[in-house]
Amino acid sequence: MAEIIRMPKMSDTMTEGVVVAWHKKVGDTVKVGDILAEVETDKATMELENYVKGTLLHIGVEQGHAVPVDALIAIVGKEGEDVAALLNAGAPALAASSASAPEQAPAQNSAPAQAPVEALAPTDPQRIKASPLARKLAAEQGLDLRRIQGSGDNGRIVRRDLQGQAAAKAPAAAEALATPDLSAWLNRPAGQGESFTDQPLSQMRKTIARRLTESKNAAPHFYLTMEIDMDQAVEARQRLNQNAPVKISINDLVIKAAAMALRQHPAVNSSWLGDRIRQNHHIHVGVAMALPEGLVVPVLRFADQKNLVQIATQTKEYAGKAKEKKLQPQDWEGNTFTISNLGMFGIEAFTAIINPPDACILAVGAVRECPVVRNGQLSVGQRMTVTLSCDHRVVDGATGAAFLQSLSLMLRDPVSMLL
Repeated sequence: MAEIIRMPKMSDTMTEGVVVAWHKKVGDTVKVGDILAEVETDKATMELENYVKGTLLHIGVEQGHAVPVDALIAIVGKEGEDVAALLNAGAPALAASSASAPEQAPAQNSAPAQAPVEALAPTDPQRIKASPLARKLAAEQGLDLRRIQGSGDNGRIVRRDLQGQAAAKAPAAAEALATPDLSAWLNRPAGQGESFTDQPLSQMRKTIARRLTESKNAAPHFYLTMEIDMDQAVEARQRLNQNAPVKISINDLVIKAAAMALRQHPAVNSSWLGDRIRQNHHIHVGVAMALPEGLVVPVLRFADQKNLVQIATQTKEYAGKAKEKKLQPQDWEGNTFTISNLGMFGIEAFTAIINPPDACILAVGAVRECPVVRNGQLSVGQRMTVTLSCDHRVVDGATGAAFLQSLSLMLRDPVSMLL
């Protein structure tokens, strides 16, 4: 009997997924464990595994389309089996999808015809039939969708239509880049020359917007800022990297110090649960990492029990997986505290929005040389500014300040982290 394949919930915050690519087409024989498709979630692009043996009878989501979690996306069963009853039963879930069959590949050795330049009309780009993914790729590659003939349903432009479409780039724009005519810009009529591009929201950006808005509106934030003496930390890092099997960063030292300070101040390692406060006995530190699509926060589990080499190694592994969109749910779930470091961008100080369900997040700025006074004498020192954002429902000012004091003491004397 045929079975419905539904959009799975691939992360704790996922509400919908985008089918980036189908790896199988209707009529293909599939077995358990085969990769049916690639799905973009709010955290990463992940592979969708098949769990039913049989023939792929129906595809209900076109590439580039988003559907809610639990929506019907495919049907697998015996070859030739009637799926009408299943489609009717899954009609509510199918409402978010307009496709009932996969994109048909163009005939071999043929190429989409190019519309002549003279025939181009000032069409509104939003009215051109194109999948969201095709629009995104066209914008990135500088392609004019009006110059491309689609091979999808009803002439819809899909991703494969963009391949080898260098001719679709507007020649006037390319020429203008090579020999810009500034006089036309300087002599333009008043009120002209404005333009903009609407970028569709990725699943990651949607979730970031929703969760951080909820956090900022629900949690009464307050902020504690401290400048930390980093002279000894900088020197210790240089000495450690002479023999360490992996390069240790300042951020690795901050993670280790924060994890140990959390052990001393468990109230900071807590969560607000509405009718109670959960004080976590384990320390799982989330490390914010920036991607072009948004922010991911992979988690270093039991960070207080890891040494600096282990922290540095795992952080670098997470960074590589994040760039390749290979993070899995177990990589980003379970944080009890979060660190966001913008020091590598030259940012000296900033405040961060709390990352739910944590009660606090630590914003870390750059280590910088600055004039300091020691024993009445002016000298040059290494300083770093950190800001602790606290949920006042869970953490009071004195509690947060005590945590920062412990963090500062460990970074001022890194040997204490090795004891």
